[in-house]
Amino acid sequence: MSQHARLQQKTLKTLTIAQIGAGVGTAGTVAAGSLLVASITGSEELAGLAQTFSVLGAAALALPLARLTLRGGRRLALSLGYAAGVIGSFFAIFGGINSNIYLMLAGSFLVGSASASAFQARFAAIDLVEEAHRAKQLSYVVWGSTVGAVTGPNLMAPAGDLAEHFGLPRLTGPYMISATTLTFASLLIFLFLKPDPYLTAIGDGKSYSVGKKQTKAALTDIWRKPVALFAILAIAIGHLVMVSVMVMTPVHMAHVDVSLKIIGLVISVHVIGMYAFSPVVGGISDRIGKIKTIQVGLIILLASSLVAGTAAADDVSRLGIGLFLLGLGWSFTLIAGSALLSSSVDPSLKTSSQGASDLVMNLAGAGGGAVAGVIISALTYGWLCAFAIVPVLGLAIWSTTFSAAKVPQN
Repeated sequence: MSQHARLQQKTLKTLTIAQIGAGVGTAGTVAAGSLLVASITGSEELAGLAQTFSVLGAAALALPLARLTLRGGRRLALSLGYAAGVIGSFFAIFGGINSNIYLMLAGSFLVGSASASAFQARFAAIDLVEEAHRAKQLSYVVWGSTVGAVTGPNLMAPAGDLAEHFGLPRLTGPYMISATTLTFASLLIFLFLKPDPYLTAIGDGKSYSVGKKQTKAALTDIWRKPVALFAILAIAIGHLVMVSVMVMTPVHMAHVDVSLKIIGLVISVHVIGMYAFSPVVGGISDRIGKIKTIQVGLIILLASSLVAGTAAADDVSRLGIGLFLLGLGWSFTLIAGSALLSSSVDPSLKTSSQGASDLVMNLAGAGGGAVAGVIISALTYGWLCAFAIVPVLGLAIWSTTFSAAKVPQN
């Protein structure tokens, strides 16, 4: 095995293990955050604010982390992002203890920074990889989140018991877990992501070091190229639909007093859909093409909205199927969209376009989470799922205008 191959193998291993810790930390707080905000404020309409602020945190950190990568490499950027999530976990705990919504939302915002690191880790996996294999290599790191992200929601009940043991509110338990696992992820990246894949790629001439002013140039380049614009919209719309439906599912189920254990199980099934099949999705994307893979993802997202939107609050099986499909559709649009974007933009703008992609994606998710709370408060969960269909249909119709000749080839 060549030195280059050994470095790529070490990079993938380090990133994957760190993603397990990050997955436990961030996924475990999704349902708990919504329920904790609803408990503090006494309002279901505001329940989506926890995820909204978390996604806003991811959006706010997307570009700074990309710029840190340019200056100091992936190791510095990813470890600091996870460390900010640790601080956010403590803010959320204190917010829960004192029934302080401001501390709680500040904590959610900072926990979102850990999500920003987790998203950018997928690009770290392809810094050293040739174009033809990028989708599959990227998918391995996304898949690495499976173990942690499935485990996290299922720790809600025991984490709640742990919190009560220390005399803390039950819903702060998942944030105690996230503080621990994000510390692990941060230290792992800082100590073992050496040599840095991004800095190594610059030395090999396979990546590009760019200035901070090129973020605007990257967005302009994306706007001018229909395929690149389609790619970033596929990522953003997939994330918008996933966040808006997922974050309101625990609130919908709580209407009939479903236990935290059952809610955690449904969220775990959703997370399996998001991550478990990532290598398969990456292989499909490399084989049949990125546009077709995105189209498959859009069809799955439509099916998920129909299944979940027609489920009663206590229909755990139907909600589980709908949420599984929701996660799977998100996986298709994220992996194929990310690979398509990387191959569609100017090579000198690739790193900036990755940061811009995460910014747009997380802003879309934040908007979806905020609007979702208003919709479910004024109407119903079913109507929320119906509204989620609209942008997916629009993107699906646009996708039919692309021919194979228009899509960048490997």
